[in-house]
Amino acid sequence: MSSAARLLAALFLLLWLPLDALANVVLEWNQIANRTLTAASVAGNPRARALALTHVAIYDAVTNVEGRYAPVVARMDAPPGASAIAAAAVAAHAVLVQLAPSQKEKLDQALAASLAAVPEEKARAAGTVVGSACAAAVWKDRIDDALTAADEYRPHTTAGAWVPTTAPLFPEYAQAKLWGVVKNSHYRPGPPPALESAAWARDYNETRALGGRNSKVRTPDQTDAVKFWTQPALVSTIDQVAGQLVEMKKPSLADTARLYAHLHMAASNTFGADWDAKFHYNFWRPVTAIRNGDRDNNDATEREATWTPLNATPMHPEYPSQASMLASVIKAIVERHFGADAGPFVMVEPTSEGKLKRAFPNVAAIAREMTDVRIWGGVHFRSSLDVSARMGQRIAEDLSVTYMKPR
Repeated sequence: MSSAARLLAALFLLLWLPLDALANVVLEWNQIANRTLTAASVAGNPRARALALTHVAIYDAVTNVEGRYAPVVARMDAPPGASAIAAAAVAAHAVLVQLAPSQKEKLDQALAASLAAVPEEKARAAGTVVGSACAAAVWKDRIDDALTAADEYRPHTTAGAWVPTTAPLFPEYAQAKLWGVVKNSHYRPGPPPALESAAWARDYNETRALGGRNSKVRTPDQTDAVKFWTQPALVSTIDQVAGQLVEMKKPSLADTARLYAHLHMAASNTFGADWDAKFHYNFWRPVTAIRNGDRDNNDATEREATWTPLNATPMHPEYPSQASMLASVIKAIVERHFGADAGPFVMVEPTSEGKLKRAFPNVAAIAREMTDVRIWGGVHFRSSLDVSARMGQRIAEDLSVTYMKPR
């Protein structure tokens, strides 16, 4: 069956379903994926990987049925009349069962509910074929992505010296296989500022003044922002922003699947690119640097022996910043798909049961605050945030060039 014939068949079926219902299968399975991963205690870096796998499978399933864009991994001739809704749901289900087998019963129930929305048996069966094939192809492509490798991190120390006894989080991600590039070091930036430099003194003194637990210059609103942008809030930003955009803009099913796949592939890449650079440079966090400000050979950095950050210090090196990289990715992709004026947005802190909210006029404002809170919370330096923003921009742009082009 030719691409043109597949497209006409898909368009014929689309006429019988409202646009919201079509697009909502992506939102629905995004929510199911997040609930599933939470129930299976999949968080942090592995969660980003899992959501990328899920949404690439959904996107490939949809685009193989509709033929509007080039698939990421799976290329196939869809059976005539295949349902894109069934294909998307089956693809998501198959990937999530692999990622969280303990949740299979609930996932089976969710799949049955999604398939019930496709009344035509032949369309449902054909869509199932497409979804299963796409999920299998994506899973096979990523099975050797190095993100399930054993943790072999060794603390840097000398015999007899004390080191923190909590191991760093997910050091194996420094060897990640990224979407769209061959080497995990592809995005590695130059080194952080030299400790004798004016740039280092600027970074040090900004974080020392604004990021300490007892800071006298941080504003109440900045403090509130730090408390709002918990790790769950940071990692949920993609899906909160994407969900609100879909509700506002009502994109087609193919464009919705494409948006989510683009965002989650890029987010997954930020972890690989970030961890590669983090463990290459192994740069100290503010709590260590500021308590040792007399040892950096810089007269402009004054030691503060009892300095403590407002935020808990993450257990991995400082340079660069994953939060800033993620913020940059979200901004770049949303603006590419919908323009710089898309908005407004209301962000909800996920663990507050809807009680903590912050409003933003556009995605640039979200990205700016997601970045600045790493200074206000005392866990990053400005140079790291600036470098990370440029890395995120490159990640987003490279995926746009490599993947999901219109046919």
